[in-house]
Amino acid sequence: MKVLVIGAGNMGLTYAEGMAQSPLLNRRNLMIFDVSAEKLSSLDKISYFDVYENLGDCLPKADIVFVAVKPYHSDELFKKMKEMVNPDQLIISLMAGVTIETIQDSLNLKKIIRAMPNLPAKVGLGMTAFTAAKEVTRVELLMVRNLLDTTGEAIHVENENFINASTGISGSGPAYVFYFMQSMMEAALKMGFSQNDSKILVTQTFEGAVKLFTESDLSPNSWMNKVASKGGTTRAALDSMEDNNVKELIKEAAYAAFNRATELGK
Repeated sequence: MKVLVIGAGNMGLTYAEGMAQSPLLNRRNLMIFDVSAEKLSSLDKISYFDVYENLGDCLPKADIVFVAVKPYHSDELFKKMKEMVNPDQLIISLMAGVTIETIQDSLNLKKIIRAMPNLPAKVGLGMTAFTAAKEVTRVELLMVRNLLDTTGEAIHVENENFINASTGISGSGPAYVFYFMQSMMEAALKMGFSQNDSKILVTQTFEGAVKLFTESDLSPNSWMNKVASKGGTTRAALDSMEDNNVKELIKEAAYAAFNRATELGK
């Protein structure tokens, strides 16, 4: 199995490193293509990559092709790719908003998968949702899932609407967490803690809460009730959030990302 990653930006390079260091490639080097000479120069020093500056030298040899460029570069890239691809190749798009049908029409290929990754893939804790055209076989789906799992967890979803929905939850989700963390750190600073202590207080709180949740069968509501006693400090905080409609605002934010992803697909 020969894998090519087109685009060595944040997501492309993250997946390239995860796959290249897994046993799935049977010690074959992963091929990677980018247009930046500076980036290619740094990648060329990594032993498990075969680096290419000419698409024609790598694309025809690939069995699986990950496309990890910005969506606004897709038209130009597809025009170059169209004359080099073959019907047996499997194309996996990491681009937001570019539909399977658009990729099929642009490349005159049928075996297309769309995947929505997120930034924690950089530390092996990513969440990727993916869906496929009907021409992709079950064996190919399993193979792709194994590749995506090299950066965290992957789930197969029924259709592209769920890809857009996952954008609103997991794709954009880390930014929501960072937003909440920033707010808590600013509150800690205002209370008099140092920058370093504020970071430690917030980081450890998030890590501990996530671990409690993942290692139990309790819902978030159940954990909140465990922490918050009537008339206590936590209840005061939660009541303040409820009074300010924070829960509904978070839902609206997730739907804003979902709706934007849907718009981009049109």
